[in-house]
Amino acid sequence: MKTYSAKPTDVTRSWYVIDASEAPLGRISTQAAKLLIGKEKPMFTKHIDCGDFVVVVNTDKLIVTGKKMDDKIYYRHTGFPGGIKSRPLKDVIAKDSTAAVFQAIRGMLPVNKLRSERLARLKIYAGPEHDHAAQKPVKFSVKEGK
Repeated sequence: MKTYSAKPTDVTRSWYVIDASEAPLGRISTQAAKLLIGKEKPMFTKHIDCGDFVVVVNTDKLIVTGKKMDDKIYYRHTGFPGGIKSRPLKDVIAKDSTAAVFQAIRGMLPVNKLRSERLARLKIYAGPEHDHAAQKPVKFSVKEGK
């Protein structure tokens, strides 16, 4: 038997829509990362980008469990000495709810040369409308995993 290795020309990409208001942030992020990587496909090959397009809608109605709205802190550094800045999740969501979802999904993707290509296929919208109706995206239920 020979081991199958996918080629970039063999990859077919589907479009999926995930509603961020139906499950917690972590569940949405893991499912979106799996779809972007293409991990559930039988043709999955580590060094070839086999993933699909993912559209995340309703990020302004984001759900988190416990006290994460106050306790989860996002850090960044200005590049100057002593320049560390921090903001809680509720401030990040108040300013731009798509940023919190983007950071969560980005953190769940493997750090390699394919990461930027995968993130380019991720589309995030704060409201229920999106611009990708022409691609006929399929609704992906995070609760059912389908």
